[in-house]
Amino acid sequence: MGDTLRLAVGVMGNAASMLLYSAPILTFYRIIRKKSTEEFSCVPYIIALLNCLLYTWYGLPVVSYRWENFPVVTINGLGILFEFSFIFIYFWFTSARGKIKVAITVIPVILVFCITATISAFALHDHHHRKIFVGSVALVVSVAMYGSPLVVVKKVIMTHSVEYMPFYLSFFSFLASSSWMAYGLLSHDLFLASPNLLGSPLGFLQLILYCKYRKTGIMEETEKWDLEKNEEKSKQLQLVINDSTNDKS
Repeated sequence: MGDTLRLAVGVMGNAASMLLYSAPILTFYRIIRKKSTEEFSCVPYIIALLNCLLYTWYGLPVVSYRWENFPVVTINGLGILFEFSFIFIYFWFTSARGKIKVAITVIPVILVFCITATISAFALHDHHHRKIFVGSVALVVSVAMYGSPLVVVKKVIMTHSVEYMPFYLSFFSFLASSSWMAYGLLSHDLFLASPNLLGSPLGFLQLILYCKYRKTGIMEETEKWDLEKNEEKSKQLQLVINDSTNDKS
């Protein structure tokens, strides 16, 4: 019964994570359409890439016992494809300075994963120590991944606008972190549960901020539209007045 429940929660976690990984598609569609990365940051996607690489490695039989963490491998393997795609699109449409920043950030990420995988595969000779080592590195990266949206949260609070904090990204982040927290607890695996103890409250915080500032954004757009409408009316009235003056002359 315990294994069945754990597998069911793992499947739910996979579904929620798949929605989370695919949520930025709308953001990157906007980037492709406008051919500009605007004020979007690539850092969360780069950190997410490292997180997916490490947890895919963590779930493989090299580190874990056989295929006990098979759901972790499948979803994080898919996450690698998504994150690589997003980073490539961002790199393609960002400025020359932005390209340098992306390269400077991505290269250390690949190095960290390669060093972690090499040490765990060749320097450590049993699953227990491999899980502790890889899990510890992945734990630090996961905390960084869940903490990276705090930059966006700060921007939302300062600007009172949720334009650069998409709702679905926050919502699916909350669902995925909650599901994987439950999976980790059922598996008695702190390396899977611990980072999500942070991720779940942060996802909930983003949802609260979205609900608070969403209406503000709508009101600002309405006011802007009304202002533009009034300006247009003023211009039309001025034209009429000018025409009347010319006729009298």
